[in-house]
Amino acid sequence: MTAMTAHRFAPLALSLLAAFATGAHADEVSVAVAANFTAPMQKIAAEFEKDSGHKAVLSFGATGKFYAQISNGAPFGILLAADDTTPAKLAEEGKGVAASRFTYAIGQLVLWSKQTGYVDDKGAVLKTGDYRHIAIANPKLAPYGLAAMETLKHLGLTDAVTPKIVQGENIGQTYQFAASGNAQLGFVALSQVMEDGKLREGSAWIVPSAMHEPIRQDAILLSSAKGNAAATALMEYLKGDKARAIIQSYGYAF
Repeated sequence: MTAMTAHRFAPLALSLLAAFATGAHADEVSVAVAANFTAPMQKIAAEFEKDSGHKAVLSFGATGKFYAQISNGAPFGILLAADDTTPAKLAEEGKGVAASRFTYAIGQLVLWSKQTGYVDDKGAVLKTGDYRHIAIANPKLAPYGLAAMETLKHLGLTDAVTPKIVQGENIGQTYQFAASGNAQLGFVALSQVMEDGKLREGSAWIVPSAMHEPIRQDAILLSSAKGNAAATALMEYLKGDKARAIIQSYGYAF
């Protein structure tokens, strides 16, 4: 090989070496994700893998159940909770890294029906509608369920509506009850029915935030993942412009 040929191949060799090095340091992290954040996190995880080479393995469910699983040694590296109290509790108990905790999104509760025109823009359907069932997530496990019950209390409708409640284990199951028509109404997360700033189908009333406690959704790095490069990278990625744009497109605030 001539000196000229060797010179031409040098950049290629360096590129291959860099690619190999990136792959060799790629890592994987198991992430417990609140059910309301399913759609945006799926998009974020895909972009994160493309941009970093690391992989996020996602599990979706109720924050309360994830807390129990983590307390019992479940091998999650990150918790993306539907509240701020669960990550704080994990930090206090030494199961989470306190300094890593931050609010990655502020959730929005919405009263939704699959039927177009059924839900009015003031939520009066709760008083006047002919609905037989309304889906609400278990308030003991899911912060969106707790916010729904706080909303009913604020409106003075707890006693009237409670007999019609069908309870979902988490906000994902709650949405399925409403989307299937088994419940004519559902208190769900705006992110489940909105994409790119638009309602995908049906009709909805966005519940004013003054009617319930803020749904601050915190992320925390779990103590078992302190040395995991993918976990550290993902926590930072969630704060970046690309992730935040995706989060906002599903109706969340910061």
